[in-house]
Amino acid sequence: MTASTQKRSTIVALLLAGAFIAILNQTLMITAIPPIKDEMNITANSAQWLTTIFMLVNGIMIPVSAFLIDRFTTRQLFITAMSVFTLGTLVAAIAPNFAMLLAGRVIQSAGGGIMLPLMQTVFLMIFPVNKRGTVMGLVGLVISFAPAIGPTLSGWITEHYSWRMLFYIILPIAIIDIIIAYFVMKNVTEVSKPKVDILSIILSSFGFGGLLYGFTSAGNSGWSSPVTIIVITVGVLSLIAFILRQFKLENPMLEFRVFKYSIFPLTVSIGMISFMGLIAVETLVPLYMQDARDFSAVDSGLVILPGALITGLMSPITGRIFDKIGARWLTITGLFLMTGATFFFSFLDDKTSITYLTLVFAIRMLGVSMVMMPVATAGLNQLPKRLIAHGAAMDNTLRMVFASVGTAIMVSIMTTAQQKAQTSGEAFPGIVGANTAFLVLSFVTLAGFIVSLFIKNSKPSDIDQESYEKED
Repeated sequence: MTASTQKRSTIVALLLAGAFIAILNQTLMITAIPPIKDEMNITANSAQWLTTIFMLVNGIMIPVSAFLIDRFTTRQLFITAMSVFTLGTLVAAIAPNFAMLLAGRVIQSAGGGIMLPLMQTVFLMIFPVNKRGTVMGLVGLVISFAPAIGPTLSGWITEHYSWRMLFYIILPIAIIDIIIAYFVMKNVTEVSKPKVDILSIILSSFGFGGLLYGFTSAGNSGWSSPVTIIVITVGVLSLIAFILRQFKLENPMLEFRVFKYSIFPLTVSIGMISFMGLIAVETLVPLYMQDARDFSAVDSGLVILPGALITGLMSPITGRIFDKIGARWLTITGLFLMTGATFFFSFLDDKTSITYLTLVFAIRMLGVSMVMMPVATAGLNQLPKRLIAHGAAMDNTLRMVFASVGTAIMVSIMTTAQQKAQTSGEAFPGIVGANTAFLVLSFVTLAGFIVSLFIKNSKPSDIDQESYEKED
């Protein structure tokens, strides 16, 4: 579908603004977790649900978004998603207890989960293949910079004001975005009115939800706990049933056939590992600094800020580089930096300086900026237009779910190692826990680096290329 430059600019600006505040909320709670944990008398494993539940519901909503994009107009979907997000923000802001705060985060995420795949799908439809790297660099700016700036913002606010102010700041921005969209948002996607499969939604919710709850339960109750074993088993079985059902449906909720296209499976795997590492590190660093070292929320936010700024500056640049040289060397270099930096985080002690933490985190975020959107764009470029919405949904679903489950596992590893260190009489059990989690994460990131060696710079098939040119 052809779009005028003015129409494109309006659509791009609105979607970027909406997606930015939605994705910002993925990590907005990270440095606020310690004070919320103390105020509401809950464990670290329970408190990190404020972050992981947001990403989990994102992960559940993203595959539904592919159906919604086909079912409703761009304008209807954007305004509805932002309205739901705004309602959740209000509920969280006035929450009198942890259960209500968690409910607000769930409602927020239900709206926010639609924003990212909607933005990616629309951008890939209104821009030709040879300009996608540049425009997806803007998407990368949102995906990497927004969650990276979240802990810094929340650290400063929770140091000077109540953590509730985090939501009161987001609220007017969301309302303004809705008002502007009501008057100027245009329709881009085509409406085909597919049927919704309720059973698929139920199975995916039990599958992804069961895994996250199970891994979080493991941190609180242990891996041998009956609750942990039962919930993880239910999650795995539900997920298997969900995947098998998708192959039988004429209009699947999540189209697994996108994996037959060239490098798409490799790019999705790398995206999952990279995003999980991003969220896990941003969760572990504040916990180490505030719980094990007694640094303030502002200190932990400032450690993360330079890395966030680097990501913001680099994302548009890596988008342009991608248009010229492809994803292969960007991804390999980026994952090399991420692996090395994660490994350096596993040597923390009671004297580790803020300068060391800041520098290592900044190097890691430089790597993230070279990986996240180049691999996503490379994978989606392999797909024909009819599958772009499903490819974007698949990529984002697996990223969010893997980040949710992976972060829960890392926090569980940290708390388990900390408990063992306490039992054995270690002087700094919190630091031992953090180092153990970072060491495990470094090996996971190394696996991503190894996968990146198999990425090849390739273009869509000639048939698909002709289709792009004809339609664009």
